[in-house]
Amino acid sequence: MTVSGVGSVSATMLQSILDLRSQLDNLQQQLGTGQKSDTYAGLGLDSGLTVSLNAQLSALSSFSDTANTVNTRISIAGTALDQMASFGSDVQGALTPNTYDPDNNGQTTAQKTALADLGSFLGLLNTQVGNRYIFSGQATDQPPVDSMDHILNGNGTLAGLNQVISERNQADLGSDGLGRLAITAPSSTSVALSETAGAAASPFGLKLTGVNSNLTGATVTGPAGSPPGITVDLGTTNPSAGDNVTYQFALPDGTNDSITLTATTASPAGPNQFTIGATPGDTATNLNAALTASIKTLGQTSLSAASAVAASNNFFDDPPQRVNNTGSPASATALVDGSATTVAWYTGGNTTGSVRSTATAKIDQSTTVSYGTQANEQGIRTVLQNIATAAAVTYSPSDVNGEARSAALNTRLNANLSPPSSVQSIQDIETDLATAQTSIQAATTRQQQTSNTLTDLLQQVSTVPQEQVGAELLAVQTQLQASLETTAMLSKISLINYLPA
Repeated sequence: MTVSGVGSVSATMLQSILDLRSQLDNLQQQLGTGQKSDTYAGLGLDSGLTVSLNAQLSALSSFSDTANTVNTRISIAGTALDQMASFGSDVQGALTPNTYDPDNNGQTTAQKTALADLGSFLGLLNTQVGNRYIFSGQATDQPPVDSMDHILNGNGTLAGLNQVISERNQADLGSDGLGRLAITAPSSTSVALSETAGAAASPFGLKLTGVNSNLTGATVTGPAGSPPGITVDLGTTNPSAGDNVTYQFALPDGTNDSITLTATTASPAGPNQFTIGATPGDTATNLNAALTASIKTLGQTSLSAASAVAASNNFFDDPPQRVNNTGSPASATALVDGSATTVAWYTGGNTTGSVRSTATAKIDQSTTVSYGTQANEQGIRTVLQNIATAAAVTYSPSDVNGEARSAALNTRLNANLSPPSSVQSIQDIETDLATAQTSIQAATTRQQQTSNTLTDLLQQVSTVPQEQVGAELLAVQTQLQASLETTAMLSKISLINYLPA
């Protein structure tokens, strides 16, 4: 009799047990991790979809990181700009009403406020986020502005704002303090006021723009001629008390002023008055003296204030402008490029295009935001320049014209700190940055929604329901247990079991 062996059957059952064991391990891993597989191969037909979904989620995460970084930079820049605007308002408030109280150093309370705010303003412009200077345009590795000491007082042979203001003031006043004007007497009864030949074609001094007169019997002509002049000829008749003549001027900062001289019988005459003499010739002599005194006063007040503003424009210009004769500014006839002789207050990067484009970031597949800023933008420069001018000009407590000059300068700076809507302001820069932030927030919201959708789809593809895994695990355990018991029973069977006793 032939008896078949159990070896082949046992081998088959052993392989079945190994397969069940492997299936059990996979199910236990799925139960522990919630994932179908720890490899793409284990996902079968869904592997390609899973790769694509993970790539999209990775891109969204990268955009999110970029958006967070850029949003931080913009937020810090916005906070700094808010403070800069606040400093401008602070100085503006200190300038109005005009309080003239110079200390022993010639500084008023408003100037002390401006000096303190200037230091803080420059500190804000040198703000860093990480290792990036946010107000330097493309030159993010270097500070955008020089120190306050260098800007005001110079650096070695390089002139600071104080020196530029002083030289410009001398150039505007001229050697005789008449604002580069000349007063002559063409005849015994006339007084002529004219721009000097050299100054007429220069940017310095007072420029004649007009004249009005109701002087009885007088003939008034001009401004006319080359250089321009105004002539008042009293003729043969004295003016009456109360008659007046008004001279109108353009000042270096683009503002205008005037002098009105009134005839009076008082002797000596008061400020801006001239005494009616015994003859028109005597009266003309008195008019000449009154005109000379009034123009000198104008030079020490409105003209000096306008000169300081003009000098500030020169210093903060790009390139800076200097009078062409620093050895004798009073005889200067032109402005020249001062790059080699003047402190460069702005040390950041410059661009010929949009300042915002100096810093860009792609925050979405189809969205790029521009958020660059530069300390020399008009809105920032305007506030900085006027604060610096207020801090730089000093007064002597003994100067009889100091209060009037202070009032004239404060009026100008106050107006400059409130530029018209057609001129860029700090608020305009903030609006640009706020628009960029709005784009970032909108993109972030879209990306979050997309990420949630993709994440849900990825979970559906790569994860398994725990209830299903638990049921399958129980079934496999049961099968494995049965297979092991059967195998154990078979392993105990031998030929002896089939032989008769």
